[in-house]
Amino acid sequence: MFGRVFKAFQYRDFRLMWIGACTSSIGTWMQIVAQSWLVYKISGSPFFLGLDAFLGQVPIMLLSLVGGVFADRRDRRKLLLMSQYVQMSCAFFLTFLVAAGLLKSVYPILCLSTIVGFAQAFGGPAYQALVPTLVTSEDLPNAIALNSIQFNLARVIGPMLGGLALVKLGPEWCFSLNGLSFVAVIITLYMVKTRFTPVRSTETVMRSMRQGIGFIRQRESMVSLIGLAFAMTMLGVPALQFLPVFAKEVFHSGPQAFTILLSCSGAGSVAGALVVAALAKKRGLGRSAVIMLAAFGATMASFALSKVLWMSCFFLFLSGACLMSVFAMVSSLVQLIAPDEMRGRVMSVYNVAFRGGMPIGSLAAGALIPIFSAPIVLATNGGLLIAVALYLLFVQRRIAAL
Repeated sequence: MFGRVFKAFQYRDFRLMWIGACTSSIGTWMQIVAQSWLVYKISGSPFFLGLDAFLGQVPIMLLSLVGGVFADRRDRRKLLLMSQYVQMSCAFFLTFLVAAGLLKSVYPILCLSTIVGFAQAFGGPAYQALVPTLVTSEDLPNAIALNSIQFNLARVIGPMLGGLALVKLGPEWCFSLNGLSFVAVIITLYMVKTRFTPVRSTETVMRSMRQGIGFIRQRESMVSLIGLAFAMTMLGVPALQFLPVFAKEVFHSGPQAFTILLSCSGAGSVAGALVVAALAKKRGLGRSAVIMLAAFGATMASFALSKVLWMSCFFLFLSGACLMSVFAMVSSLVQLIAPDEMRGRVMSVYNVAFRGGMPIGSLAAGALIPIFSAPIVLATNGGLLIAVALYLLFVQRRIAAL
């Protein structure tokens, strides 16, 4: 059982990338804790929390398709390095603003979030296309699940460290430690040897983008998978984005309750990714993903309506496990369908759907929460996720048949 979970670790380059990415993810979650709390503290408005998430994600919606073309035409490692350097610079600049006492409004934070989003628009497709070249196709589902584990392990460790640093030292320490964490990824990227050699192309970027979209449109199951990813993030991710509102307004607490809630969600996500990594199957992933989507909606709605902290933590743990199970299984299916020469473009479209749902959902929830309250809005989102899952399970069965 233990050996099956970590099977992809037999590949040296994948192991190096996993360690570097895990370190960087921990730093990123430390910054998320401090940045979310700082935005809410300065503005006092859930709308600005949603706007911060929107501005960080909208460049991914606009430029990921271009980033996917570059990922198929350029050295994916160099694209990733560029992305890491930009994000590291933004983290250190935010550290300077806070430490020097120059941060008087949320607008500099919003600007930096936008710049980070532009960097991720090119780095995201490059990273997603790079991972499959480090392992064999047989071990690809396991590698994707292990990537989910490192990301969500960071969601447990990062918020705990971020919460401690935020309470004891101040937000500037969270931002500076995040900046330092990018060094680990940069070092590993210089050490990794990739098997992908980009083919020279005289085609325009627009033509290459159309080829990628055309490839997806020819496969109806791929269109459905991308639609599922969009619905999942648009309706589900705001539950995490607005945890500060629950901590302050529902449980009448501060950063400590926020950190506990975020850590419980991260712990559940690690558990879900471990299960998927242990199974590492190629058949029946579609039906399992749809069933887990329904479970995600049910547990998210239960969290939203809970008024007791320990029950909320329990439901967050379950929803985190369900969310990550769906993400790992859908990502595996998309990667398995896409050929290597098209993977950058296919993953960029998937990235637009997966990441694009976040800003739309966050901005909509941020506008609706002051009117209807956070519990009502997120419980409604959970009900809509259940409806989407039932539709995919019993009416439009392309994903369930995979």
